[in-house]
Amino acid sequence: MKRILAFSIVSDPANPDNSPYMDWQRFRTHFPVTAHWAFLDHAAVAAPPDVCANAIAEWAHDKSINGILSYSPWARRVEETRARAGRLLNADPLDVCFVGSTTHGIGIIAEGFPWKPGDNVVIVAEEYPSNQYPWINQRDRGVEARSVISRGNRVDIADIRDAMNSRTRVLAISSVEFASGFRNDLAALGELCRQRGTFFFVDAIQSLGVIPLDLQQLPIDALAADSHKWLLGPEGAGIAYVRREWVDRLHATGVGWNSVVNAIDFSTIDLRMKPHAGRWEGGTVNVGGIAGMGESLQLLLNAGIDHVWERVQELTNYLCERVQSAGLEVFSSRVPGEESGIVSLLSPGRDPRELLKDCKAAGVIVNLRGGRLRVSPHAYNSFEEIDRFVEAVSPR
Repeated sequence: MKRILAFSIVSDPANPDNSPYMDWQRFRTHFPVTAHWAFLDHAAVAAPPDVCANAIAEWAHDKSINGILSYSPWARRVEETRARAGRLLNADPLDVCFVGSTTHGIGIIAEGFPWKPGDNVVIVAEEYPSNQYPWINQRDRGVEARSVISRGNRVDIADIRDAMNSRTRVLAISSVEFASGFRNDLAALGELCRQRGTFFFVDAIQSLGVIPLDLQQLPIDALAADSHKWLLGPEGAGIAYVRREWVDRLHATGVGWNSVVNAIDFSTIDLRMKPHAGRWEGGTVNVGGIAGMGESLQLLLNAGIDHVWERVQELTNYLCERVQSAGLEVFSSRVPGEESGIVSLLSPGRDPRELLKDCKAAGVIVNLRGGRLRVSPHAYNSFEEIDRFVEAVSPR
């Protein structure tokens, strides 16, 4: 089955300097969901593009007729995906491992960190549960989870600083908060951690694929993200990153045949761990899902994450302007540097659950988080779809 990744950067004759712009209409053709829904819920579970679905179907068909004979070609596809993940993060692909979920990636650090009784980890009270429970679960090892409460629609870095002390070993935070859409300042938080000798972990699932993230520039020690949101991949296939200098300092969890240097020598037991993140891929990975994720990654990389982010900003800015006419209020911070692809909306005097039903009835998919409507468009969405949402939530 031939893989085609279609998008283009074209020149606009109406533009006096003839500068390039993205052909988002062509990019949109990769998303079958657009024939059925105005899908504005990428902060939940995305509808993958055709290239992703085709790769998964291709893998399933190949396995069904060839079994193990198809192993090598798909193993190469897995490594292609790893290389693309490295490009996305601007990191060595060997520092990337595949995980079955963001929770899995968080557990690599939470369970493998060299804790001592009396240590603490700083988290945020409004974080998604997956970035709270694994850290709270360390209490049996004598580790305190210190929770920072958001101030309205934002997380104040001063509050994080105040929560840290000489026994703070880890700061675990999301790149973007799932309910409010607040984008944390990873550069400033990373610098704070560097100053204090604190491990910096980032749950990147609500930004990776839509907001540029450069691990050569950001002092992040580890991150994790499943692909089923902004990366436009399937559920159950994600990536984790562990900075090389930390690999031997973390206890390897989930160790199996694939964790060691000579992984395919099944007759020799030689527990020499891979000297990179690959040691956390203990067993057989989700090959079909990873191949599908790889095609979604390539689609995004071809478009350029900078272009994707510009497009999402255009759509969310338009959304924030338009919702006022429907009697909704923007809760999310839209201060430059704090905005994201998530727009959280208040609905004074109206039940957001009823508005959610109205949206679905109108063929518009959004969500409800924190008692507020949450709208999260991706680059392939259109201004017309934003208008459909506004019409669906406007008072009758």
